[in-house]
Amino acid sequence: MIRVSPAVQAALAQGAPVVALESTVLTHGLPRPTNLELGRRLEAVVREAGAVPATIAVLAGELSVGIDDEAMRRLAETEVAKASLWNLAAVLIAGLDGGTTVSTTLHAASRAGIAVFATGGLGGVHVDAEDVSADLTALARESVVTVCSGPKSVLDAAATLERLETAGVPVAGWRSQHLAGFLTPHTDIALPIRCDDADEVASLLHMQRDTGLPAGIVLSRPEPDGLDPETLRELTDAARADATAAGVRGKDVTPFLLRRLAERSDGVTVSVNLRLLEGNARLAAEVATAIAAQRELRAATTSPNEVPL
Repeated sequence: MIRVSPAVQAALAQGAPVVALESTVLTHGLPRPTNLELGRRLEAVVREAGAVPATIAVLAGELSVGIDDEAMRRLAETEVAKASLWNLAAVLIAGLDGGTTVSTTLHAASRAGIAVFATGGLGGVHVDAEDVSADLTALARESVVTVCSGPKSVLDAAATLERLETAGVPVAGWRSQHLAGFLTPHTDIALPIRCDDADEVASLLHMQRDTGLPAGIVLSRPEPDGLDPETLRELTDAARADATAAGVRGKDVTPFLLRRLAERSDGVTVSVNLRLLEGNARLAAEVATAIAAQRELRAATTSPNEVPL
């Protein structure tokens, strides 16, 4: 039930760098026509950085790894399902179109053999600790580097990091010793791993795989032009009060809060989100290139009788 486009198939067969991109930015994350413009721009950024983009989506009941511009427009201009791991099978059976969340994109990327995925902010643990994203489950079982700007700002970042640690998911700071704060550059949460170049990230993934560790890697890239932490805190508190007053619960909380943040900040949070998505896509292409180069070097220097760990 997974279709890989010819361009992505060819790149993977040649050992070329490939970057997976989610499609919820097209279907649920941004207003029209910004969504389509961003989807195209992210693919262009990956190409400019020397990698092959693979936007992942559900098209007519088929999980598609790599979609063309016509499909991208179709997803951006119509109302479609939001395909997460809990409802993916039902969306496929019904023959629907759908935007893939972080968890579903990770699932498809891993099955296709793609080593790097670029997104904006991770799902995680809400202030209401009973609400936990499926993203954390996927990160724990898919051996993929996820380049992001930390957990979404409306989440409990410390609790999210604890859950990732419990699940055995290494979280590395990109040129930083602190967890990125999504819409603000940094949190005050220290990270045990710091990577200052793409080769270090690639080496970490190869070691993770060589030792049989099943989890992926979260690479936390701070967005330098993010909001001031105190400003974001005030906006978030106000948005949470709006959600409580409106009786919003469960899976509807995150999109509601992000929408209210955009409204209360007069669109500033959307601008920050667009910048960090582009920056993450560019970094993901660099990491994918480093992984491909190390893979080629390892293949050339490994003895035929040598058995990897």
